[in-house]
Amino acid sequence: MRKNFFKVSAIIALLSSGNVRADAADRQPNVIVILADDLGFGDVSAYGQTTINTPNIDALARGGVCFNNGYASSATSTPSRYALMTGMYPWKNENAKILPGDAPLIIAEDEYTLPKMMRSAGYVTGAIGKWHLGMGNGNVDWNQTIRPGAREVGFDYSCIIAATNDRVPTVYVENGDVVGLDPDDPIQVSYEHNFDGEPTAIDHPEMLKLHWAHGHNNSIVNGIPRIGYMKGGTKARWKDEDMADYFLAKVRNFIDENADRPFFLYYGLHQPHVPRAPHQRFVGSTTMGSRGDAIVEADWCVGQLIQELDAKGLLENTLIIFSSDNGPVLNDGYKDQAAELAGDHKPAGGLRGGKYSLYDGGTHIPLFVYWKGTVEPTVSDAVVCQMDLLASLAKLVGVKVKSGLDSKEMLNVFLGRSNKGRKSLIFEAQGKMGIRMGDWVMIPPYSGPKTNLTGNELGNLDEYGLFNVKTNAGQSDNVADENPKRLKQLEKEFFKLTKGYYKANVEEIPLK
Repeated sequence: MRKNFFKVSAIIALLSSGNVRADAADRQPNVIVILADDLGFGDVSAYGQTTINTPNIDALARGGVCFNNGYASSATSTPSRYALMTGMYPWKNENAKILPGDAPLIIAEDEYTLPKMMRSAGYVTGAIGKWHLGMGNGNVDWNQTIRPGAREVGFDYSCIIAATNDRVPTVYVENGDVVGLDPDDPIQVSYEHNFDGEPTAIDHPEMLKLHWAHGHNNSIVNGIPRIGYMKGGTKARWKDEDMADYFLAKVRNFIDENADRPFFLYYGLHQPHVPRAPHQRFVGSTTMGSRGDAIVEADWCVGQLIQELDAKGLLENTLIIFSSDNGPVLNDGYKDQAAELAGDHKPAGGLRGGKYSLYDGGTHIPLFVYWKGTVEPTVSDAVVCQMDLLASLAKLVGVKVKSGLDSKEMLNVFLGRSNKGRKSLIFEAQGKMGIRMGDWVMIPPYSGPKTNLTGNELGNLDEYGLFNVKTNAGQSDNVADENPKRLKQLEKEFFKLTKGYYKANVEEIPLK
C-alpha cells in the first residue's frame, strides 16, 4: 500500500515554500481531524480570551496555522459534518439537518467522501467519537450489525455514537455492532412513543441528577433525561462521565495498531455538547460549571492525543486539524447553569449569535492546522471552510478528486504559505443561508423568531443585512443602505451559488 506518490506530491506542494523542511518530502503523513462539538470561537484561549485555559488546543494554534476566519458550513451539527465528509454544501441534500438517533445514513453509499479519498491513497481510516450522520436504512435493528454506516462511507474502523449524547440510543457502536449488548435484553428505540413501564423525566423527576430545561424530558439514562425513548440494552448503555476516557482509549488503540502505516483518523469530541457530564477529575476545574469543565476535559483529550503521537514517534509525521462543528450555545436544554455561571466568558468571542444562528457566531469557529517541524507557526486571515479539507488533503496525498465538488483546493492556505482564501462562502443555519465575500457578510431577509429557546439570536432579519466583519466583528451595524453597490455584489454571488436551492420565506419583502 505504500506508494511514492507522496514523495512526488510533497516535493511539488511543500518544498517550494520556505516554511517546510526538506526531509518532509520523504514521509507520508498521518492525518487527524479533531472536531469538537458546540465549541465557540471564544471558548479557546488561543484567540485571546483569558477566562478559561486550553493549553493543549492552544499548542496546536501557536505551533501551527491559527485561522482567524475559519468556518463550518453550517450552524448545526449534522449539516456541518456532512459538508466536511463529502465536500458538498449540505443545503444541497434535503436530509442534511439535525437528525434523531434512529435516522438513516444521509450519505449515499456511492457518494464521494473524505475517508474514501484517503483510503484510495493507501491510508487506513478510522472514525471515533460523535457521528450524527445517520445509520442504517431508516428501520434500524440495534440488535444486529447496522448497515450501512461508517464503513460504507469509507472508514475501515469506527467506534461512534449514533447522534448526540442527549439522544437515544445511548450506546457505543463499533464497526456496526452495539458494544456490550446482552442478547437477552434487546434494544428498542422510538422517537414517537414511550415503551410500557419505562420511566421518563416528566413522570419520574426523582430519578434525575440533571434536570431538563426544554426538550429533554423523555427516557432517563444515567440519571440524565434524553430526547427520544429507549428500552433495553441496559448493560450496553454508556456512562456519560466515562465517555472521554472511553473514546480516548479507542484513539490510542487505533494509533498503536496502525503506527507502521499511514492513517487518517476522524476524532469527534462530544464536548461541550449537552448533557455536560465531565469526569469527576475535571469537575470544579473552572468557575463556569459543567460547560467550562467539559471544555477543560476536551483540552485534556487533545493533550493526551499529542502525547500518544509523541510517545510513538509519530508527532512530526502527523498533520493535525482541530476545529468545531458549529458555534457555541449555553442553555441548550438542561438546567446546568451554563448561562448563569459564564461570568465574563464570551463563548462566541465577541461574534454575534451562536449555534443555530445566521450571524457569524453560528459558523465562524476555531480552526487550527498543526504539523510539527513542517508547518511554521503563523496567524492567517484567509477565509477557509472545513468543507475545503477534502480537496486540500487530496492535493496533499496526490489524489485527483471527482469534479463538481463544492470543496476548494487550498493546501497552500492550510499549510500557512498563502493568505488567498475563498472568494465566497455560503453559510447555513437550519435551512436559511447567507454569504461571506472578503470582509463582508450578507444575510437576506427571513421570517421567524429573532431568538430561540437557547437565547441565541437566529439572524432572522426583516430587511437585508450587510456587515463588514473586519471592522465590526459583532455585526452590530447593518450598513446595507450605505453600501448599495456592495450589497448588489454579494446578492449577485449569493443567488448565483444558491440558484435552485434558496427559498425566500419572507413573501412581503421582495428580493432584489
